Amino acid sequence: MSLPDTFQFTQAKLQDYDDCPRRFQLRYVLMQPWPALITGQPGEYDRHVARGRDFHRLAHQYTLGLDPGRLEETIHDPILLQWWKTFLENPPAGLPTALRRAEVVVAAPLGGYRLMARFDLLAAEPGERLVLVDWKTVLKPTPRSVLSRRLQTRVYRYLAVEAGAAFNGGRPPQPHQIEMVYWFAPSGGRTESFPYDAEQHAAGRQSLVDLIAEIAAHRGATWPLTPDERRCRFCNYRSLCEREVKPGFLEDLEEDLDAPELEIDLEQITEIEF
Repeated sequence: MSLPDTFQFTQAKLQDYDDCPRRFQLRYVLMQPWPALITGQPGEYDRHVARGRDFHRLAHQYTLGLDPGRLEETIHDPILLQWWKTFLENPPAGLPTALRRAEVVVAAPLGGYRLMARFDLLAAEPGERLVLVDWKTVLKPTPRSVLSRRLQTRVYRYLAVEAGAAFNGGRPPQPHQIEMVYWFAPSGGRTESFPYDAEQHAAGRQSLVDLIAEIAAHRGATWPLTPDERRCRFCNYRSLCEREVKPGFLEDLEEDLDAPELEIDLEQITEIEF
């Protein structure tokens, strides 16, 4: 079974393939349900996921201009309340103020498919800077070396250039004007920043094109499983794949697993033409 021409790539889908081609096949090609536990603490995991979604909702509403005091009155979870206070007291420093948009969806054609992303926050000084902020609620701070390799870092900055004209006075931003910032709520507002340049943009484009072409070329009945069984600890398909790996613990996660697939009104997407 091959990918349909209408298949839409996101950083999450590309990351799944990069982690394990078989996971990508099961999740997006075969659409195989498999209700195994993500972690060994299902109750705590579900509460953590819900807390993360609530935090993103609060951050979105704050960006829309809602009163932070009124928003705080809706918080009944002490951990979420601490994250919220951290958000108010220790936000990412030095963000552009001319334009702020939350939950921005962008898309651009790449490799014969559409590549899409949703930015938690886009802050811009049109013609000068465009900063992408991603709110992280993972309990264990993600090492910078891991973030630098994540498809999210590559995809978001690439799309900011290719589909960011609407936030830059109608002209595509230059790569050197782009920056991505990860902000960690449970870590007191710790940030990791990733600037960009033309060399990274060209290399990123080629690597993404090659990755999409590799995925599209698969025709085997069973795509390869990852050789690194540590990645199976937080995969709900591990029992289907007959991997005798125990589920991991929430506090050992180095990346949020709760990012939902995009539910998007296609008319709302900022994109460049095919």
